[in-house]
Amino acid sequence: MTEQNTQAGSAGMEVAVVTGLSGAGRSTAAKCLEDLGWFVVDNLPPELVATMVELGVQARGVITKVAVVMDVRSRAFTEDLSSVIKDLDTRGYKPRVLFLEATDAVLVSRFEQVKRSHPMQADGRLVDGITSERGLLTPLREEADLVLDTSALSVHQLRAKIEDAFGSETSTQTRVTVLSFGYKYGLPMDADMVMDVRFLPNPFWIPELRDLTGLDSEVRNYVVTQEGASDFLDRYHELLRLIGAGYRREGKRFLTLAVGCTGGKHRSVALSEELAAMLSKEDGMTVKVVHRDLGRE
Repeated sequence: MTEQNTQAGSAGMEVAVVTGLSGAGRSTAAKCLEDLGWFVVDNLPPELVATMVELGVQARGVITKVAVVMDVRSRAFTEDLSSVIKDLDTRGYKPRVLFLEATDAVLVSRFEQVKRSHPMQADGRLVDGITSERGLLTPLREEADLVLDTSALSVHQLRAKIEDAFGSETSTQTRVTVLSFGYKYGLPMDADMVMDVRFLPNPFWIPELRDLTGLDSEVRNYVVTQEGASDFLDRYHELLRLIGAGYRREGKRFLTLAVGCTGGKHRSVALSEELAAMLSKEDGMTVKVVHRDLGRE
């Protein structure tokens, strides 16, 4: 690879290697990285890792972050992985290595809970397999960029640490979709919360507003100035701030809020736009608006 390509690879592609002790949380780490926008490959043969990264580069921006999860199921694991890391470093990708570990007692407890044998246990005891793996991985642990002991961490705490290390400001935000809809066409199947705004007067019965939609200022002004509309928006906004903060603590990154009126044309559209504008000012949230049934009438 030329020096120019090496610099391009370093600048355009992030690479992470996730490894560590069996039972220490590699699967949780992989799922978290996927939620953060990483392209995650589990247990790829070491000799194919560099090829996978190169394919990501050739995707021309579609894939910008690749994480490879590797464990002792690969023969000659430590030697193979060490050579992979050195090869990627030579190519300019500068991979970050995350190593996960836990105490023997915790690992034994986790394996017993799921009733699985250790990959290095063979015909011996569970603790023998853990001891063998720990010794095999010692060189990798010493060279890792980040070592996380998951013994006392909950799943949510582990996710938070990985997000701090590998997430961008955008990827760790709660992504809110405000979806307007009409009850006459059915409830949205993917809604996490549903707001029913049919308690407000329907602009449909105002002749000069009937053919307009909630995107028009005349309808918007009519809806938001009705008695109770402003209080309703303010209180729901405050509720969603609390829910959004809780979602982030729990590692949940997506929230679909459905706002419904009769036909999905006037009230739900206007209030969806208002609510989205309020939420877009909040830290930790990215917001988009979808009007499912607009144009059906």
